[in-house]
Amino acid sequence: MSQFLDRITQRAREDKKTIVLPESTDIRTIKAAAMALEKGIADIVLVGDEDNINALKGDLNIDGAKIVNPLKSDKFEDYANTFYELRKNKGITIEQARETMKNPLYWGVMMVKKGEADGMVAGAINSTANTLRPALQILKTAPNVKMVSAFFIMCVPDCEFGHNGTFLYADSGLVENPTAEELSEIAVCSARTFRTLVEAEPKVAMLSYSSYGSAKSELVDKVVEATRLAKEKAPDILIDGELQVDAAIVPEVAKSKAKDSPLKGQANVLIFPDLNAGNIAYKLTQRLAKAEAYGPITQGIAKPVNDLSRGCSAEDIVGVIAITAVQAQG
Repeated sequence: MSQFLDRITQRAREDKKTIVLPESTDIRTIKAAAMALEKGIADIVLVGDEDNINALKGDLNIDGAKIVNPLKSDKFEDYANTFYELRKNKGITIEQARETMKNPLYWGVMMVKKGEADGMVAGAINSTANTLRPALQILKTAPNVKMVSAFFIMCVPDCEFGHNGTFLYADSGLVENPTAEELSEIAVCSARTFRTLVEAEPKVAMLSYSSYGSAKSELVDKVVEATRLAKEKAPDILIDGELQVDAAIVPEVAKSKAKDSPLKGQANVLIFPDLNAGNIAYKLTQRLAKAEAYGPITQGIAKPVNDLSRGCSAEDIVGVIAITAVQAQG
């Protein structure tokens, strides 16, 4: 386990939050619930049928978890009515709202909306779209945030770059081809996320295949404009671009390629021009540098709802539970 996750786990224990896990039909979720409870990372709510969960758990100890079956809950009508009020302008009927509330993902998000839980973790058996749709419909975006994006925390062993080898990569999991405006939003939100999770000052590089005008194209122009907008929105955050990645993270290269850059080759928040670049970069870093990759974690939702990879392990889920709990503290 990296120092980053050690510290996140410690912080989660210090101010324990309640995290809802709606995918109780998957054994990895049950194992993660047992592990999180044993480590004291969070209070856990499992959404589903109690008999089915108990049959699945075997010898796993989930005695500390709260199990909620939407179909038997006395809050069902209240949740359905709340969803109806939120979506009636979109044409939904109360009957459709009731049907929707039978979906564990929607139920879990509504628990967060109602303050019955502080965050939700799902995606082990559901797509990103299905996991995040309820959050966007019920919780919507956070104040002063225009869009939801996704990032990875990358912890590279024996690395002299970034913040002791720790970086935030965005967007590496959600927004396919952001505009300059959207890219600037991702940059500002990612900087604030880095400060919250890593407890260090963000140094943001807007990445390109060009450094300070070494190439000219529409692709470069987008990053140049995004950098300008991001600096306008957050003059208190150190943001620079456009930069090639070596000029962003290697001080010696920065001296030759971008000698006037205030980052001085010490970037720890890397903003990629599109999802192709971000996703490829995180996977290369993970495999070639043997880095630990935590994500994709979402940012910009009013309350934390995080998506899992469908190939995740129970240990991966526990890590995301801890990160979600710390996001909820913020």
